[in-house]
Amino acid sequence: MNAVLPWHRPLWQRLVKQQAEGRLPHAMLFAGAKGVGKVQFAEAIGAGLLCHAPSDGAACGRCKSCELIKGGSHPDLLRLSPEEEGKVIKVDPVREMIDKLHGTAQQGGYRILIVHPAEEMNVAAANAILKTLEEPGDATLIMLVVDQLGKVMPTIRSRCQRVDFPAPQPAEARGWLAAEAEISEDEAGKFLALAQGAPLLARDWKLGGVKDLRAKFLTGLADLIRNRQSPLTLAEQLQKEDVALMLNWWGTLMSDVIHLQLAGAEGPRTNLDMAKLVTALAKRCQSDAIFKLNDQIHQERAALMYHQNPNKQLLLEKLFMDWKSLTQTD
Repeated sequence: MNAVLPWHRPLWQRLVKQQAEGRLPHAMLFAGAKGVGKVQFAEAIGAGLLCHAPSDGAACGRCKSCELIKGGSHPDLLRLSPEEEGKVIKVDPVREMIDKLHGTAQQGGYRILIVHPAEEMNVAAANAILKTLEEPGDATLIMLVVDQLGKVMPTIRSRCQRVDFPAPQPAEARGWLAAEAEISEDEAGKFLALAQGAPLLARDWKLGGVKDLRAKFLTGLADLIRNRQSPLTLAEQLQKEDVALMLNWWGTLMSDVIHLQLAGAEGPRTNLDMAKLVTALAKRCQSDAIFKLNDQIHQERAALMYHQNPNKQLLLEKLFMDWKSLTQTD
């Protein structure tokens, strides 16, 4: 069963109190950065509401309902996500879930739907779920888990109780990540910096081998500077990887350079392991050229986030050529 993360205990107690007082809303919107634990929190809420013997709102882990949830077969706990990562949530799966919500709870209690990432519903899907938010059934709870709140329709936001999930304090996050990933707190701090303070994202990167992709990407950028690699070849090698993630790393690298140039900082804030490269760029490159490339990187990342489906290889080729040109500026 999904445990409540330490930094979510205050939020948990607040919602448990609402439920005990009969004030739990029919729809909640969990908003916060990716990787702070919103989905895990939603799963814990759902399990607690469906459990036959909860304690302090938490599922017992032993009853029939809990066993069904563990097996992923509880008929009253529904989950909705894109069919493929990076794709949108379409209207037909939403309608299918809504039909199930409007039916009778097979275990005689709540019917629960968790949608993540809810901002990826297309317009038709969002309008379909909006009707259910306006006319909810009894003992129904919809939890919309959102990584990018600005992409959610205002009409949907206005019909949900919003719960904000901030990142935990650095010391708490480092301790948790060190224990979860079995690493030192120093290494945990480096992963957290890359994940911008999101512990679950940092954990997934550590355990999922994302570190290798980052090393390959950053080595490629360094090779471009040293004329050991061509922009076209590097783009061909990387275009099938997670381009949005690489652009995110690139954006943090540029932000570190800008921070050194404008604030006179002694080292990077995010890419702690790339201090030499960041410092060299800050000293070597003109600020206006840095800002121009930084803007281009963020624009291309936004295009990917909003599913404008650019040609990824051409996108990388252009950015790599601009990067190479940038670093050759005296």
